Amino acid sequence: MNALRPDSRPLYAQTEAILMRRIAEGFWAPGSMIPPEPDLAAELGVSPGTVRKALGGLERRRLIERRQGRGTFVAAHTSERALFHFFRITALDGQRRAPTSHVLECATVAASAEEAQPLGLAAGAALHRVKRARLIAGAACILERIWLPEARFPGFALPVGREMTDELYVLYQRDHGVTIARAEERLAAIAAAPDDAGLLGLEEGAPLLEIARIAFDLQDRPVERRVTLLDTAAHRYIANLD
Repeated sequence: MNALRPDSRPLYAQTEAILMRRIAEGFWAPGSMIPPEPDLAAELGVSPGTVRKALGGLERRRLIERRQGRGTFVAAHTSERALFHFFRITALDGQRRAPTSHVLECATVAASAEEAQPLGLAAGAALHRVKRARLIAGAACILERIWLPEARFPGFALPVGREMTDELYVLYQRDHGVTIARAEERLAAIAAAPDDAGLLGLEEGAPLLEIARIAFDLQDRPVERRVTLLDTAAHRYIANLD
């Protein structure tokens, strides 16, 4: 069981770190109820106000959710939640429409040095490599390449040639115990390569937005690399700056 130790951080920050570690280590599973604030305060030797502030930090990070009259629960990824927080593509009118996904490739390979480095792996480590197209309103406008460390996702597989019904982040959490807590993205304007242009129904050299993402788990370890190519003729990438 985690406990408070001498630390230069404020008590609420130490308490938040302990509670997040419990979630990360599976002590509280996604969807499970967290003990009431007075119980946590008594266990950790802090005030209920300190626990409340710590829980507020976890709530802002969308790791827990408070349900009126029921208590506080560990947040579970659902397709709707994953889309709302991590899918940043909108139509020109600003509407965010849920995409459908078709898996084009899914294989386990030995990582090249270029593939391994962003995930903190050694060259040659086993890596799952995924390629999929995403359609909005029936039109293919997104192409994604995804890399996952096999050590974190043992036995990972997707149905090639079929439509996916769940968001990947839901599968990560449900089937492999990996919760995506945050992601870092870098954007670039590129010209479509011949193969990518063909899959998106574009001319070679057509303009695309490249979104390079590294996703991190609850312990801030990189667990997914994803490169998304977006046809911006009818869609835009949107970022909310709070």
